Amino acid sequence: MAKPHRGRVLRELFARGRGECPVCKRNNVKILYEQESGGQKFKICKTCKAAIKNGTKKLPAVEAPAAKETTA
Repeated sequence: MAKPHRGRVLRELFARGRGECPVCKRNNVKILYEQESGGQKFKICKTCKAAIKNGTKKLPAVEAPAAKETTA
């Protein structure tokens, strides 16, 4: 059975896969699960992944880059 979110794999990641979750803003939690929103990928914690799947939370809104106006 593969264990991609614990053990030896975590030792190779920066800070052993820990950081601040962009959804719940908790600090020093494992942020190992990828979610896509607006063409941008976020790494989130396990509890937020489950909450998004159940529909109780949403990923942060991604702002589209402003189009540059060129005068010719």
